[in-house]
Formats: sequence, structure tokens, C-alpha cells
Amino acid sequence: MRYRNLGHSGLKVSVVSLGSWLSFEPIGQERVNALVRMALDGGVNLFDAADVYARGVAEEMLAKALEGQRRDHVVLATKCYFPMSEVVTDRGLSRKHIVESCNASLRRLRTDYLDLYQCHRYDPETPLEETVRSMSELIARGKILYWGTSMWSAAQLRDACRLADQMNLPRPISEQPRYNLLHRELETEVLAACEALGIGCIVWSPLAQGMLTGKYRPGQQPPRDSRGADPDGIGQFLQDDLRDDALWMRLERAAHSARAAGMPLARFALAWCLRHETVASVIVGATRPEQLQENLKAAEVAWTSGLERLAQEVGNAV
Repeated sequence: MRYRNLGHSGLKVSVVSLGSWLSFEPIGQERVNALVRMALDGGVNLFDAADVYARGVAEEMLAKALEGQRRDHVVLATKCYFPMSEVVTDRGLSRKHIVESCNASLRRLRTDYLDLYQCHRYDPETPLEETVRSMSELIARGKILYWGTSMWSAAQLRDACRLADQMNLPRPISEQPRYNLLHRELETEVLAACEALGIGCIVWSPLAQGMLTGKYRPGQQPPRDSRGADPDGIGQFLQDDLRDDALWMRLERAAHSARAAGMPLARFALAWCLRHETVASVIVGATRPEQLQENLKAAEVAWTSGLERLAQEVGNAV
């Protein structure tokens, strides 16, 4: 396993991290325990969650899977923003919601502090100063060590850093964007902003919801046990991609490039995300040990100019 500093902070995280978004609840606690043990044995130290994942169940399952592990060996990251109930104050990035959500996550994760607490989205209904101050207060109280963002724009990140500097408060150290060979909108503005601001990227969906694993084929029904086969459940986020002809062209080219590189498509795709030093970690989700075992191998890939040329062919597919 390789490790990178998360942004300009001193926090070192594994370049491959384990997520809990859609994978934990459906497979049960016993399999989650096995996957977390395998991740730890493989050198993973960053585990990502959110309060809204399975309505808190993902955090609880992660806590059980980490029982007996030394807390100082693990980087626990979770998020707040989305509502967990119908209560009008139970949403957004107000001081009230941030503090109460943090306390609830601490209980579910069975810990007295979070290494990284992330704003799951930007909240246009709450003054940004209130959000920045609230995160800083949690740091001052020892409830979190660092704070970050997810799916914020370049302008929003710049504003947050400017306000933090003006108030002499901690800046966000991370941004969690979607980024993969098929979805590269991060490169338009956010990646450059993160690099300039000293913010590290923790990438979600680096395998495009499984599209970059090779399990889906154009014109064929999704495999029975895959996300794509559950359009009303965990596969709902994948349906637009499955109907996108241009994306299928890019996927075909990506598979060709991976074969030319002599490695599985998933490993090629993960290593491609990590070629940029601003990307501190890629979050992988797994339901079977062999999936995680293969994904961990991406940390071993040394990105070369030859691999970069093959990757550029994917961009030329559309």
C-alpha cells in the first residue's frame, strides 16, 4: 500500500480506501467484517462513511467491523448534510445540524472523535461563515481533527478557504468528487482549484458504479447479482450510464487500453485516477473479497508515459 498526505495537511491516507455507500447493508455484518479485515491487512487506513448511508446503518456496521482495532491506526471519515428525518432542522449545514449530526455519528461509530468530517454537499441556505465556524468549533472541542467537503464547486472551495483565512480558522483539507475514466468533469475546474488551495481529493465512484470492472456489456442485460440489475434500488444511480451510447464507446476504448497495458480494467481505471498527486485516495466498494483483493493491487501500479498514452485514447473515443 502507498500513502499520501491529504492535501497540505500532515494526515497520511492510503491511496485505496474502503467505502460503505451501497455495499455494506445488503451483504450483512459477517461479510463486512471480512472485507474490513482484508482492507486492514492490505494496508488500508481510510474508511469512508456518511450518516445518510442506509440511514446510519453503514456507520454502525463499520464500527462493529473495526472492533478490536487500534483507533490511532485508522482514519475514520464520515459526512453530514442530507436529512435523516422529517424534522425541518435535520438537514443542511447549519451549526445546529452539523453539531447534532456529528454527535450522532460519533455514537454510531463508537468513537469519541472523527479524523475527517465532510460537508456532503454545499448548503446555499446557510451562510458559509456559519458552516466554516461550526466545523472549526468541532475541531477546537476535539470532536473532529479535520474537515472537508464533497461535491463542492471550485468557487465554493475558494470561498471557504478565503473565509477560513480571514477568520484565522482551519481550512478544509479535502474534497470528495466523482472522478473516473468515463466522468472527467472534475478536470474542468475543481482539480486545479484543489491543487492551488492545498486540498486533497478523495475520489468516489472511481470505477463508475462498476462500469469500469468489465461486468456490463452493451446490448446485454446486467448480471443478475449486479447493481445494474436493481434499477429501483442501489442501481438507480447507474441507469443513465447504461443508456448512454457515447459512454459505452468510451468504456470499450478503456477496456482496449487496459488489455494493451496488460492489466484488468478495474486496476487500470483506479491507477489512472491516482496518476494525479492531488488525488490522495480512491474509494472502492466491494461485496466480495476477490473484488477488494483486486482493487488493492491498483496501489502497486507505477503510472508511466506509456500508460498515459493508452489512457488518452479513452478520451478520444467520443
